Amino acid sequence: MSFFAVVLALVLEQLKPLPRDNRVHHALIAWVGWTGRNFDAGRRHHTVLVWVIAVCAPALLVLVAHLALRPFGSLATLALDVAVLYVTLGFRPFSHYFSGIRDHLERGDEAAARALLAEWRHLDASELPRAELLRHVLEHALLAAHRHVFGVFFWFVLLSALGLGPIGAVLYRMAEFASRYWAFRSRTLDVPVNEQLKALSQQLFSWIDHVPARLTAFGFAVVGNFEEAVGGWRRDAGLWAHHNEGIILAAAAGAVGVQLGGSAAPGVTPDRSKTFTRGAGAEAEGAAGSTPGMSPQLAHLQSVVALVWRSVVLWLLLLALLTLANLLG
Repeated sequence: MSFFAVVLALVLEQLKPLPRDNRVHHALIAWVGWTGRNFDAGRRHHTVLVWVIAVCAPALLVLVAHLALRPFGSLATLALDVAVLYVTLGFRPFSHYFSGIRDHLERGDEAAARALLAEWRHLDASELPRAELLRHVLEHALLAAHRHVFGVFFWFVLLSALGLGPIGAVLYRMAEFASRYWAFRSRTLDVPVNEQLKALSQQLFSWIDHVPARLTAFGFAVVGNFEEAVGGWRRDAGLWAHHNEGIILAAAAGAVGVQLGGSAAPGVTPDRSKTFTRGAGAEAEGAAGSTPGMSPQLAHLQSVVALVWRSVVLWLLLLALLTLANLLG
């Protein structure tokens, strides 16, 4: 049933996407904020308690709902799967920004594109040159596609195969949201937060995202330039502060043949201060700390969209084959 649930959720999202300012998002903010205010007393074991309540409690609630619906048949559990995936999996959290930036750039309105990027990623993009603007859009779009589509997909399929229903989708989404929430309050809102809680949420999400990040990078390699993607994965992943992100971006850069990373402007997550320890390709291109490839062009936005959709089709086909084999077996 996993295959049908994913396909139905993706189709439903395309036909009736949730608005950006929706009740589910507000509920997540309220829930994670409430757990921090009520259970965080500043000690190490309190931070663990906050994370467990914020992330695991919603996942366990979904598991209870799944077990309660089992006696009513597969259609009831399928409906729950689709409903959960509809609010956890899809392109809606970032597609508006990505499409808007692309449209502004096609019209030559770089100021509006910079303003939309600043609204999306909460960074000062006013002085970004065009190539760096495109580079930021490409990087953040790739990471968003992983976190909102592929990461949710992999955890949903894995735990659903174990009979746990859509708990994997909720677990991944809540872990990712919690890791962003505390960092956002600290960095953007300048609100004092427990640094231990922020570090713990980011570390735990890094562990949860370890395998999905590599599967996403592998999918990009299969549907793109395989040799260059794998080469970039092995050589260039260290250009970013977070290794999971570096693997995804390095593989995607090789798959498409675009130059990502670089020291021209600071990003939100990439560590731009790092440079190559191996491979002189970037230095030859004159952009120390970047992956090899062409400087980002407007056409690369469409190339990345095509790469992501081909990868979605790849994993759906694999899931369909597994589903068929299970039905026939």
